[in-house]
Amino acid sequence: MASSFPPRPGDPTVSHYRPVTIVATLLLPALALADSAFDGRSLAGWKAKHPDKGKWVVGGASIDPTDPKKLVVESAGSDLINAQPASDLFTEAKYGDCTIELEFMIPKGSNSGVYVMGEYEVQIYDTFAKKGKDPKPGDMAGIYTFAPPKVFADKGPGVWQKFVIEFQAPKFEGTKKVSNAKFIKVTFNGEVIHENVECDKPTPSGITGKEAPEGPLMLQGDHGQVAFRNIKVTPRK
Repeated sequence: MASSFPPRPGDPTVSHYRPVTIVATLLLPALALADSAFDGRSLAGWKAKHPDKGKWVVGGASIDPTDPKKLVVESAGSDLINAQPASDLFTEAKYGDCTIELEFMIPKGSNSGVYVMGEYEVQIYDTFAKKGKDPKPGDMAGIYTFAPPKVFADKGPGVWQKFVIEFQAPKFEGTKKVSNAKFIKVTFNGEVIHENVECDKPTPSGITGKEAPEGPLMLQGDHGQVAFRNIKVTPRK
């Protein structure tokens, strides 16, 4: 007759029994934490370059049905909107090597930009009518003054679009710069449009026009209307 398992106390078929506890350990890779640079509720953590000019608000953004060159701003919503263009907006937090993810929408003809570290611009500009013909660094998704997008991925004004920007900050030994800033990869609406683009200097119209190991994320707001949402910055290790 087979003995039971676990054995009953005093079972003569088993001379010794010791319960065994099995411990399973799940090892997970260390992950950098994403910073939700915009909480969808307020302008907390952001500063205007010209606080006495323009108007950034939180609300719901849509295209004016009577004028495709304008955004309509509703009070209910979680978008960051440049309702009255006149001032850039930047984070209080500063970043070095990082990955930036964000979505944006512009009305017809509008012009804005994403300034990594406040100094290196990925262009937001309605050049949809060109359909990618003879692209320039100043066209939509170009790295301003440095590189045009190598793939046409623009969906046009009036719809939400997405950037994923993988960026390497310039490196310094003391006050001496030893390596340039680099856009490792920029993805636009799922298409890779830039790879390994070095910037040996800032692009125009940044916060200071100077290079540093860290800097804020800046959204250009002195040209035209634009709305942003789902803004996240993940430090790269």
